[in-house]
Amino acid sequence: MAYVGLLYVGAVLFLNGVMLLGKADPKAIAVFNIFVGALQVITPTVLIVANLSDPTTLLSASGIYLFGFTYLYVGIGLLGDLDSSGVGWFSLFVAIMAIGYSFANFRLLGDSPFGVIWLYWSFLWLLFFLLLGLKMERLTRYTGWVAAIEGWVTGAIPSFLILTGYWQNPDSITLGLVIFGVVVFVALWLITTGVWSVRGFRWGFRAMPTPR
Repeated sequence: MAYVGLLYVGAVLFLNGVMLLGKADPKAIAVFNIFVGALQVITPTVLIVANLSDPTTLLSASGIYLFGFTYLYVGIGLLGDLDSSGVGWFSLFVAIMAIGYSFANFRLLGDSPFGVIWLYWSFLWLLFFLLLGLKMERLTRYTGWVAAIEGWVTGAIPSFLILTGYWQNPDSITLGLVIFGVVVFVALWLITTGVWSVRGFRWGFRAMPTPR
């Protein structure tokens, strides 16, 4: 059940990224945030009630609430034209807790791919904190791309592979996620900040002064 919800986490991250890139109306995206937020609150509640004696399930399900409350907060805030600082500071809380869940997946659950995925989410929620909480608007484009990409890499694709039985070779998946994250997000930073121009593959450094 949790992996079905993960599929729609991917969808809402992708849509929120598209919204931050200015390609979709915020209020239209808000409705989907509320749909998925409600799903991500109901799902862990059902899992917890049905598995009160299973600490592993309780641990895994508890992290889902972080997403559910985030999306409900975002959706209601967009519909009500509320200031985003509350979502931003809650995102800092989520970013910190995501590091804990990453550790839990590595050391307690033996799930290294999701250990890395939780680090992806920690990074994204840190960007939400900087953008929405501290109002660092220059990060809007970068955060939009990171959110849209993570929607596929951490949500839709893993969920589909797990549900179809193709989520295998965890060591290879872990290594692939690490390499992909470092390469893509560093390259995105260089592109969105203007350091590197994709057109012509030119580095956008300022010309060095001629020595005299």
